[in-house]
Amino acid sequence: MGRPHQWHDHYTIRARREGFPARSVYKLEEIQKRFRILKPGARVLDLGCSPGSWLLFASKAVGEKGLVVGVDRAPISVEIPSNVRFIRQDILARDESFVSATGTGFEVVLSDLAPSTTGSKFVDSQRSLELSEAALAISARVLNPGGSFLCKIFQGPGFKEFSDRAKKMFDRLWHVRPKSTRKGSREIYVVGLGKI
Repeated sequence: MGRPHQWHDHYTIRARREGFPARSVYKLEEIQKRFRILKPGARVLDLGCSPGSWLLFASKAVGEKGLVVGVDRAPISVEIPSNVRFIRQDILARDESFVSATGTGFEVVLSDLAPSTTGSKFVDSQRSLELSEAALAISARVLNPGGSFLCKIFQGPGFKEFSDRAKKMFDRLWHVRPKSTRKGSREIYVVGLGKI
């Protein structure tokens, strides 16, 4: 059985009522209100897009002239809009075929990637760090100059070094903990604006 509090959380209930498969959409919504990283007509790469809440939100934000490319090793069950393309692939197994499949020239890279948790804070933070490093490396390849980066990471060993590397790639960098983040969670979002 799953943890019951997940199903009674008001963000989860609201997400279902509003047609989103997961509560994580409100984290993106809050960050969007603050930083306006998603703009009409933009090309967006959404890493770890399953179950699809960020895909749907980004699709609305960029509009019909925009494009959202979602990548995940897990399938998505939501009906995707016409301006969304889904690629089933593991970002850790990235190579030239990955970039060929996704394309380049993105204005935004989103990453809500999270590891399967083990209960060990150290192991979980290291797995999260590995995913975040992959997302940053992909951004270096596919993000346009001036582009934006949003990445979830668990705080732990290596977090400061990751943040320092991201600072070298972007004009401005923020660490954000959205209000809808669960109490006790060590996740934080790194927002990079103005890719150098």
